[in-house]
Amino acid sequence: MLAIPQRSLWLLFGAAASLSLGACSTVTDSTRSALEKITPYRVEVVQGNFVSKEQVAALKPGMSRQQVREILGTSLLTDVFHSDRWDYVFTMRRQGVEPQQRRLTLFFKNDALDRFEGDTMPSEEEFVAAVDTRASKTSKIPQLEATESQLDKFKPDDKKAAKTEAPAAPLAPLPPSYPPLETAR
Repeated sequence: MLAIPQRSLWLLFGAAASLSLGACSTVTDSTRSALEKITPYRVEVVQGNFVSKEQVAALKPGMSRQQVREILGTSLLTDVFHSDRWDYVFTMRRQGVEPQQRRLTLFFKNDALDRFEGDTMPSEEEFVAAVDTRASKTSKIPQLEATESQLDKFKPDDKKAAKTEAPAAPLAPLPPSYPPLETAR
């Protein structure tokens, strides 16, 4: 068995390491551009309440807090020191898209909507088009309402339904109104 001195072994290891590290300088421009296109995954961050142009159009001065809550949902920010002010904030950060932030502030007097101010809100259709990166820019967002003729396809045939189904028990009447989610102030 041939014994190699330890010093020679370290010298051989150092030469191999130098040659392998020197190979890193042979990366070409095309290889470098391909490596720059590979990016790590970044988490999509969506926070807050999205408020559409249609929702803002439904707001009218004099509405109660409950009516506003039914249109916009519960506000993201409620300030203990300013109980007559609700802030709706929406932020979105996505890879490859400019970060978005929109604000809407509502002011109440005597539990009635006094005024509101904020950024110009997109319509629901504009927002979906901006968010959906998979859809081509020429594709149209489908209509989400069915016509009467489309609904007729799903109506049961009266003759078949009479043979197969027993008469249904009558349903209990619905309450005239539901209790509020939060106590009125």
